[in-house]
Amino acid sequence: MDPHLLRTFVTVARLASFSEAARELGYTQSAVSQQIAALEQDLGAPLLARRPVVPTAAGERLLEHAGPLLLRLQAARADVARMAAAPAYGLILAAAATALTPRIAAALPPAGVTLRVLARAEIPAAVAAGTADLGLVDGLAAPSDPLRLPDVAPLNTRGVGEEPVHVLLPAAHPLAGRAGLRLADLADARWLDAPDAGLPLEQLRAAAGGHGFRPVLRYEGTDVRALALLAAGGHGLTLLPGPVAAAVPRAVAVPVVEPRVVHRTELVYAGGVRGAAAALVEALVEPS
Repeated sequence: MDPHLLRTFVTVARLASFSEAARELGYTQSAVSQQIAALEQDLGAPLLARRPVVPTAAGERLLEHAGPLLLRLQAARADVARMAAAPAYGLILAAAATALTPRIAAALPPAGVTLRVLARAEIPAAVAAGTADLGLVDGLAAPSDPLRLPDVAPLNTRGVGEEPVHVLLPAAHPLAGRAGLRLADLADARWLDAPDAGLPLEQLRAAAGGHGFRPVLRYEGTDVRALALLAAGGHGLTLLPGPVAAAVPRAVAVPVVEPRVVHRTELVYAGGVRGAAAALVEALVEPS
């Protein structure tokens, strides 16, 4: 299957317009129509209805495959480019909002670093596609258990840190004086849904048996300070790494004592990593 034709098909389907797709891709509208026709002939099925422009059943199925296929092609190109010319100076690091620990920050090169805070699900794809040299992902896990990451390309993952997790409560909350809390006892509490700033609620549900943790407010952003202010203001509970939760004004951080879970941070990188990126990997990953 010609990847150029596949990319054109995805663009037309996304924009629901041959003319808009032609403008975005830099082709004539006639050329876009010819490419779609060639792809349909190759696959032996109509992929797009023309008026309006929407995918057919076969087109919907192809779209399910197209994203991962195109990402793998981009990842292959980026991997070869890294092998061919990896600069010794400069590092682009994609990180989740709560993944940058003091140890990792201290290990960064003194200059030439670009830090991009992204949604957790976007980080492996950014490393695979070459828009980031390294990725830092984090999540809730049992001690020493690896995180579950999307399979976007052949990538290496190595654990670089584990910290205790705390529930962040308003200072006046009835449970603020506890020495520790069980997640199961908090399943019916009011929670903040902040998948890219705090630890995701689905990970809490999985750790506590798969039920509860009803969100009352959703925060769509990566600013941990904003999330902490919402928790301190009584809008809902959230789970944060211990060092982050302990520094929030007008709030109390109570450790989770059951089940045994930690805030785990992992480094994500491609096999061809070199230069400043390779030096950071070596500094953070301890020998087995």
